[in-house]
Amino acid sequence: MENNQLIFSARSYPSPNSLVKITEIVYWSCGLRVKGLLAQPKKGDARQGILYLRGGMGNIGMVRPARIAQLASQGFSVFAPFYRGNRGGEGRDTFAGEDRYDAVNGVDVLRKYCPGPIHVFSFSRGGIMAFWVGILRQDITSIVSWAGVLDPVLTYEERVDMRRMMKRVIGGTPTKVPERYEQRNPLLSFSHLTAKVLLIHGVEDEHVSIEHAKKAENRLRTLHKYVETWYFPDEKHAFPNELNRKVVENALHWMRKMEREENTSQKKS
Repeated sequence: MENNQLIFSARSYPSPNSLVKITEIVYWSCGLRVKGLLAQPKKGDARQGILYLRGGMGNIGMVRPARIAQLASQGFSVFAPFYRGNRGGEGRDTFAGEDRYDAVNGVDVLRKYCPGPIHVFSFSRGGIMAFWVGILRQDITSIVSWAGVLDPVLTYEERVDMRRMMKRVIGGTPTKVPERYEQRNPLLSFSHLTAKVLLIHGVEDEHVSIEHAKKAENRLRTLHKYVETWYFPDEKHAFPNELNRKVVENALHWMRKMEREENTSQKKS
């Protein structure tokens, strides 16, 4: 799809940062009009892009303008899809089902505003979406999965409070419809990943266990893919504010490092 056909509408959105412009974008994804927020620094030429993939479902874990403005203030263009069925978007969010294409197509939205390298920065449920983006596209430089979900069956087993939602949106339990859970699990498709991966996880995370990150790490290492891990032994799902800020800053430095290494590799080849 051409970029001029991709964007349905764009309108100004209140920004919490005077140095960052935020725009609400309505874009086409699989024939549906889906919404998201674009954050851009007002000064400078932000040639690098970040696709920010939120966690949660519905209004829980919704995109926060302050978070994407924080990333944009560091010189990135940032696009954060709400996923279908949210905030007036068409369709139905099915927890990394067809809605994964809202993230995949979000890269094309970002490319309309950003000509340079594209990174994916994800949190919680956004992790499973991020891996599918990396699997289904080969134009992603790096993926950051922070407290990321990988295996929906493991999520079903761990999160008793999410079981009713998962049965509703996926169409049953892992026992009754195992194929629907398997279709959502990116693990067996990791061979298609070309992006470098950074896994950030709190070992004491009670919402998304460290086992998700370890499964991803082990599979990536088996396939000889680039993976780096930052495991924090005393942290849970949400990090304290100061640590959170430092980890975000370090993750952005890591992204830029991955860009430099990619550029060096391309020049040598």
